[in-house]
Amino acid sequence: MPVALSIAGSDSGGGAGIQADLQTFAALGVHGTTAIACLTAQNPREVKGVQPAWPQMLRQQLEAVFEELPPAAMKTGMLYSRNLMVVVADFLETHRVNVPLVVDPVMVATSGARLLRTDAVRLLQKRLLGRATLVTPNTMEAALLWGREVNTVEDLRAVARWLHEHHGCAALVKGGHLKGLKVAVDVLFDGREEWLLEAPWVRGVSTHGTGCTYSAAITAGLAKGLSLLEAVSQAKDFITQAIAHSQRIGRHQVLGWRADKVRGNLKAGGCNCGDPACQSRQGGVY
Repeated sequence: MPVALSIAGSDSGGGAGIQADLQTFAALGVHGTTAIACLTAQNPREVKGVQPAWPQMLRQQLEAVFEELPPAAMKTGMLYSRNLMVVVADFLETHRVNVPLVVDPVMVATSGARLLRTDAVRLLQKRLLGRATLVTPNTMEAALLWGREVNTVEDLRAVARWLHEHHGCAALVKGGHLKGLKVAVDVLFDGREEWLLEAPWVRGVSTHGTGCTYSAAITAGLAKGLSLLEAVSQAKDFITQAIAHSQRIGRHQVLGWRADKVRGNLKAGGCNCGDPACQSRQGGVY
């Protein structure tokens, strides 16, 4: 069984972070390993507190995993501080880690709490994005990285190209927070081709952990040997189903992590996003 590694934060509510990643890895048939960068006291409504790991402990977790359970692919999630980001970047460099790396630049929680310190954003760009196979920002994270607002599908396309141009990695810019669209639209750019991925909106459901689950599903696909396009397409289907099959737990909806009926979700035909500014009229690859 392939091994996947998540370097991220622990969510006491079980809906995001390491917990969501492990649920996703299990559903998609890979063995999940972890290096916990921080503990969070949170639920779907709020983040009550964050306790970063000691840098030495984070490094020891990475060493323990790579010594006996070398991952076939890995992802980063909430790293929170500059010190912890340095630990991860130094480890990747000194150990010459050469497996697919998905960087989910977790900066802001669904509740609005800031999850990445300001001084760590530049370090993320300087030390991690250049080593990444793929970066997966949502519109808020993309705006922080790009320095401009992201409000349209054309903005998704522009920031995806900007991320590749400045950092050399493929970019999946997620449009789930865009307003006024008929479908949930993401843009993938790998430096050569650009793809539009769309899925139906799941109405009346509000969950957290979608970004963690999406990036973990991509990581699982890469660990199983899928191409980047195949892994992203499968993951788009997986997260759409996880939202559609969410369950009521307490006073909140929690994602339903299940892998049945995952087909892949590349758009065929003209764009149906409903954004009048969108110029993508040539189908899924444009």
